[in-house]
Amino acid sequence: MKPAPFTRYVPKTLDEALKILAEVAPHDGRVLAGGQSLVPIMAFRMARPAHLVDINEVAGLDALKVENGKLVIGARVRHAAFHKSVEKGALGALLATVVKHIAHYPIRMRGTFCGSLAHADPASEWCLTAATLDAELVAKSARGARVIPAREFFEGIMATALKDDELLAEARLPLLPAGTKFGFNEFSRRAGDFAMASSLAVYTLKDGKIAEARIGIGGAEPSPRRIPEAEAVVNGQAPSEAVFQAAAEAAADAIDPLEDHQTNAEYRRDLVRAVVSRALEGSL
Repeated sequence: MKPAPFTRYVPKTLDEALKILAEVAPHDGRVLAGGQSLVPIMAFRMARPAHLVDINEVAGLDALKVENGKLVIGARVRHAAFHKSVEKGALGALLATVVKHIAHYPIRMRGTFCGSLAHADPASEWCLTAATLDAELVAKSARGARVIPAREFFEGIMATALKDDELLAEARLPLLPAGTKFGFNEFSRRAGDFAMASSLAVYTLKDGKIAEARIGIGGAEPSPRRIPEAEAVVNGQAPSEAVFQAAAEAAADAIDPLEDHQTNAEYRRDLVRAVVSRALEGSL
């Protein structure tokens, strides 16, 4: 099939893009960046936007820089930018690890980091990363700008706090302290498929014991989030298989699992047990 007819706009500046978006948003206007999620559903006519604001030529939205202790990721930054470490510390290494799990290589060459966040698929690796690291997300419109904490940004399956006339202009990830440990694990039926459950674990060691743990879950609930019950289990403990298994149990007990025709609640809990324990084990 082919997409329904639409009008495409190609602004050159952010102000121009926001002005156009303000005009077309009430008439089913959408932002086009990488298009790896939007274009396929348009081809199947599951979405029929009347207007597309193509931001691929907007100056400045390709920024990828460290500023004020955060990694700033502009709306045009592709997944492929993270194939190599984009900063010298643990955050750069973490992002280079996670990106390998995103879809397939051709998709990573076109899809964008911020576009993934705006699409808000529960299985998205970048959504999980943003939620686990407590990212700040900068939304801009002709009305102004606002900063949305990741914990408030994701509102459900493919639902976010973005208003129709807002563009997710950048994401800000906090730099991680030297010596930070991390592990990532996900389960999907085939390589490149959407993850049925995933986990990102991040922590530091102080006197041989886990501190400042962040344990996030994706794919198992309508939105990714940190699991404080699992974090409480590992904080103050020396890393060990028993501690990691206890954290995995706590995470499985804490979630409200998604169910579908293939997956019941208990199966999803089993997946969470597995991905949490493996993410923690992978941090060593």
